[in-house]
Amino acid sequence: MSADTTTTATPAGPVAARLSFLDRFLAVWILIAMAAGLGLGRAVPGLGAALAKITVTGVSLPIALGLLVMMYPVLAKVRYDRLDTVTRDRRLLIPSLFLNWIAGPALMFALAWIFLPGLPEYRTGLIIVGLARCIAMVVIWNDLACGDREAAAVLVALNSVFQVAAFSLLGWFYLSVLPGRLGLEQTGLNVSVWQIARSVLIFLGIPLLAGFLTRRIGERAKGRVWYESRLIPRIGPFALYGLLFTIVVLFALQGDAITSRPIDVVRIALPLLVYFAVMWAGSMALGRAVGLGYPKATTLAFTATGNNFELAIAVAIATFGATSGQALAGVVGPLIEVPALIGLVYVALAVRRFFPGPAMPEAGAAASAEGPPHPDRTDRGPQAAE
Repeated sequence: MSADTTTTATPAGPVAARLSFLDRFLAVWILIAMAAGLGLGRAVPGLGAALAKITVTGVSLPIALGLLVMMYPVLAKVRYDRLDTVTRDRRLLIPSLFLNWIAGPALMFALAWIFLPGLPEYRTGLIIVGLARCIAMVVIWNDLACGDREAAAVLVALNSVFQVAAFSLLGWFYLSVLPGRLGLEQTGLNVSVWQIARSVLIFLGIPLLAGFLTRRIGERAKGRVWYESRLIPRIGPFALYGLLFTIVVLFALQGDAITSRPIDVVRIALPLLVYFAVMWAGSMALGRAVGLGYPKATTLAFTATGNNFELAIAVAIATFGATSGQALAGVVGPLIEVPALIGLVYVALAVRRFFPGPAMPEAGAAASAEGPPHPDRTDRGPQAAE
């Protein structure tokens, strides 16, 4: 039975009471990680420079490792034998393409010019963030909100293909062509297709391959019941550990830039907050309007709302320099996105009652190995046999 038609019992009690301990206080852990990173960046002279010495596609090596650790457990949970049912779902794929590659960049362009008309560096940085569609951290938010894990894998892969093909073209259009047509200031963007493809291959390709092989080998050796009830709970927590580690390193690396220009950070943050709120709410509403159940509508919303800050920062640094306003705008992206999207996870769990049909997909538990975010997400598959 598909995720959109499975029936589940109506849950009782508040959402927080049904979350695991790790998930229940995730917002607290993230805030602590952000504060710890900022504190380290300010307290340890030269730490940021040391972390930035070795890079992978323009991203600090510790951040790259954290991202890989973060994504691997979630992608190991994907039931790859069910992906074909997602790829045939035009109600999901067409809205996703529209939201990610038409609505999202256009909205960020408009907000950048509305909020930062006299700050061209920050405005350009925001537009670059809007062009970089999420292929990494979104799998965590989707999993915590009990979105459809298989659908997330497909949409992330789809975004990756389009990112390689369209990023440079969209950058040229939104920074040069469209401003010129509107009589606004124009900016150039020098980034190669290979640079984008390399980022996608590293940050998505490696954990995707590792997750696929882990499931294939594990199920063949021990069976699906053992894989999902024994192995997944052991590796699951590393997704959140990797997330928290990435946040600490990211903010340690950029702590000085963030804390030394607080007013600039606030000015960049305002359009970002509007962007996340409008994109997420609009995507959820669109998913509901086209008849998607809660799991797929949630996946649609988070994959459309998140941005690939790794790519945005790398492009900004490579094109404009590490100390540029464009790079600062890229850094502020995750500063705002992380708490904003974790907040939207709780909003998603609260509004799921407005969707007909199931509250949860078949895919199983959330990112934490202490249990699913709430017990009304049930598996109708092999785990039920235990």
